[in-house]
Amino acid sequence: MRITRVLSAGALLLGLAVAPSVSPAVSPAVADSSPSPSASGDDGAPTEAGTSFRTATEIEQGQKATASGSAGDYLYWSFPADAGQRPTVRATVKLPDTHASETWQIDVYDGLRRRQSCQYGAQTRTAAADAASVELACTLRTVRAWSEQWANDPLPGTYYVRLTVVDLATSDLGLAVDAEVRVDSRDIGGSAAVDGSLAKPLVPGIAVNAEESDGDESDGESATAVLSSVEPEGGWTSGWWSDRWVWTAVGGVLAALAGVGGYALTRGAGRPSRVPPPGV
Repeated sequence: MRITRVLSAGALLLGLAVAPSVSPAVSPAVADSSPSPSASGDDGAPTEAGTSFRTATEIEQGQKATASGSAGDYLYWSFPADAGQRPTVRATVKLPDTHASETWQIDVYDGLRRRQSCQYGAQTRTAAADAASVELACTLRTVRAWSEQWANDPLPGTYYVRLTVVDLATSDLGLAVDAEVRVDSRDIGGSAAVDGSLAKPLVPGIAVNAEESDGDESDGESATAVLSSVEPEGGWTSGWWSDRWVWTAVGGVLAALAGVGGYALTRGAGRPSRVPPPGV
């Protein structure tokens, strides 16, 4: 009996020690009431925007980024674009229930912070009073692998999107708004190819990083610049290969065949057998 009592007391103490670490069962009703992650297709997409070029939020092409802000704020995002691509930036601003007429605009800048013109698209739009939202779009010119220094052509690198209101009633300044931005590109191919390429894409800090890698580090420490963490799918190509090479090779083959065919048609059957050779 004494042994039984000792064993029973030990089992009771063991149960008390384990009990706090065991979580109670949760009923289905309580489990269903807990928040669940969003089922949207853009898992991991940015949910905020920067307020300047230096703090621009990085997004990938084909990814929808969202952000909340106030009317009058400058919202910045950045994305990579490579040679041969023609990016299209689309933005949607969800406005408050009550507001006056206001005008919104998106601007796109390249890696040198040069403002790029829109080839087509509604870059600036005015939302009527109490409108639910306003949609903007800007399709850039095709990104070139290289251009003259004086030209303002789009070049491979990081591009910046700035979204802001340009005409707003004073009473609406500071009202909460929600913004959505998405960037998609069309691959133009060899029709936009050029006979040159950049040594490095125009991404933040690329020049500083190159100088530090070439220089001598006397103190053994280096404040390496933080480069952009996003790049085009497959990496930076700088446009050295395009389908123009294929068409050039095909054109050369066709020109050779045309030359052979033309010679065969114009040379004739040769000297007739009844005609003696010259000098006979």
